[in-house]
Amino acid sequence: MIISKDECLRFFNENQEFLIVSHEHPDGDTLGCAFALCEALRLMGKKRAFLCADEVTKDFSFMTDSFSPDRLSNPVVVCVDVADDALLGPVAEELRGKIDLCIDHHMSNTFYAKSTYLVDRAAACEIIYDLITALPVEVNRYIRNCIYTGISTDTGCFRYQNTTADTFKAAAELTEEGIDAGLINKRMFETKSKSFLQLEMLARETLEYHYDGKCAVITITQDMYKKSGSSEHECHPITALPRQIEGVLVGAVFKENEEGKFSISVRTEEGIDASEICGRLGGGGHKGAAGCRPDCTYEEAKELLLNSVKKSLEGLK
Repeated sequence: MIISKDECLRFFNENQEFLIVSHEHPDGDTLGCAFALCEALRLMGKKRAFLCADEVTKDFSFMTDSFSPDRLSNPVVVCVDVADDALLGPVAEELRGKIDLCIDHHMSNTFYAKSTYLVDRAAACEIIYDLITALPVEVNRYIRNCIYTGISTDTGCFRYQNTTADTFKAAAELTEEGIDAGLINKRMFETKSKSFLQLEMLARETLEYHYDGKCAVITITQDMYKKSGSSEHECHPITALPRQIEGVLVGAVFKENEEGKFSISVRTEEGIDASEICGRLGGGGHKGAAGCRPDCTYEEAKELLLNSVKKSLEGLK
């Protein structure tokens, strides 16, 4: 069931205990949503805790270090920035059918929650910011830092095509009120671990071009994680790498999980719908960024992806 902003606000005002859930391999947007919301609920005198299938990486320590969860007895469950409950990873099964509210910005949302507040914005943190400013709390610097992190990371520091005037307005308001923009930008966009650099070098060696250079594909395997000392948790920036190449309209990154299956992240230039490309393979997302997890071999998955890309490129003619 889709609910309105007023109904969403009523949900937070009327309930007392909240379990806030992020998607697996958490990025800045899902974490920014979760910890900003947790802080707002604390200021309202509510009890709250955070759940994610994966460990939060150290670059987000400015959010997590000061967070202390409450002990909950019978909480409502809220998912933030999660388009499909399959994206919850190992905790999906225990939460299935128990998720009371989903707050999301993905138009491909599968409406798995009992209630869904869905708004087409560049980042889910834009939605959370709009909600928090309407709740009976004073938005502090910690909340603003969390929100700015989500907005800046989901827009590639305001470079991606999903960035809108509303995005800039929110960022300007946050900046005016006071945020640690320099620290956040350095951590999110200018700092790389040695293991990540090694992984990036290995990934670049797999680069392939297709369709006269309009499509670029990179593959990351478990063996690369072992050789580099890196992990899937910190490889998110590589998803943007193929699309940054001159002349590339569709960039795709294949990432192997521990079971040997591959997920695919797709980034596109304006005019090509990434969610359409991934939708043909059972996935979804945004026009400029989407993903899918075809249940087949790597070779089969690549063939399916390239066929889908071909259809979208032909649509440009």
